[in-house]
Amino acid sequence: MAIPPCPYFGSCGGCTAQHIPYAVQVDNKKKMLERAVKNACPVAVVTGSGYRYRNRMDFIFHPNGLGLRMKGKWHSIVDIEQCLISDGRLNHLLQEVRSFFQHPDVFDLKKHTGTFRYAVIRTPQHDSSISFVLRAESPRLAEAIGQVRSFAAVTTADNVLVTKVPADTDISVSDDYFAVKGTGMLHETLLGKVFWYSAQGFFQNNSEMAEKMQEHVHTLLKRYGMAATGKAILLDLYGGVGTFGIINSSLFSSVVVVESVPPCIEAAKKNAAENKAANVAAVLLDAAKLKRLEFKAPLFVITDPPRSGMAMATIEQLNHLKPEAIIYVSCNLQQLAKDIGKFAKYRVASAALFDLFPQTLHAEAVVELVRVERT
Repeated sequence: MAIPPCPYFGSCGGCTAQHIPYAVQVDNKKKMLERAVKNACPVAVVTGSGYRYRNRMDFIFHPNGLGLRMKGKWHSIVDIEQCLISDGRLNHLLQEVRSFFQHPDVFDLKKHTGTFRYAVIRTPQHDSSISFVLRAESPRLAEAIGQVRSFAAVTTADNVLVTKVPADTDISVSDDYFAVKGTGMLHETLLGKVFWYSAQGFFQNNSEMAEKMQEHVHTLLKRYGMAATGKAILLDLYGGVGTFGIINSSLFSSVVVVESVPPCIEAAKKNAAENKAANVAAVLLDAAKLKRLEFKAPLFVITDPPRSGMAMATIEQLNHLKPEAIIYVSCNLQQLAKDIGKFAKYRVASAALFDLFPQTLHAEAVVELVRVERT
């Protein structure tokens, strides 16, 4: 047993593994991945900082300040002065919000009254934002926006946003937002390339480990002669803002980023231009409709689906396309095991565990599948 350093451990519903020695945490996750790939190969393990790693947190406004949900009680909030898995810049911005908003009109989780719901704080390596999530129907909305504007004038955050959400939903992002300070876009640098993404959208929350994972995938692809000579095509499936495709674009004759979220596609196009990746095309398409696209061989695939995994139609089309290799990036090891079992003509060539989420039960994995049938 380890002594949890966080004073909120046990009451906060956030990270749940601080009482487990970190080496044991990692070994448990490694065993999960070994089971997922049925011990087809040794599992490499890549770790980073055990604490102070996270660059996004969604803090909930409550009458006594800002906090996180109580373990097992969605309607109760544990007041949080600082979060030990969050990086120093994020905790500094948390203190700025707590100090400024002493008695805000707080949203009541049960009654659905009040205005202030979340403060979503994001701190990538060279940028920062705070999104104030407000109840769209609140009669005090204008007053709350005025308070946010006053805060924006004194905060050290680079960007300050107002995000409006309906009372009957529990979400912290929305298309209904505007910037009070700065813009609605953030940027991150991975392996020397700059990537823009929406403050309302997804991006990996552990910068250090995200870069290590990108480096690993790049190394895998460089081993293939057809990729290394630039004579192959890369399909970046569930491609988000194009990180995998753009970072590996120099290895391929062309890259196709497929993503179903319009703002991500727009960001992917911006990122391709910013990084001078002229051979990258970004396509707005649900991955389940992959059959609408045509690809010439040789084809390589990077797929990074959500926790629910890939749709069966996507898997069937990939089996039809017969790519030389499929690099499967997963944040759900149980779903990973289900999906890779559906690629009967492929073998697991390598597997690596990336602990993007220390002190929790979650991890990221990269599994390399290689086609064994050449007919």
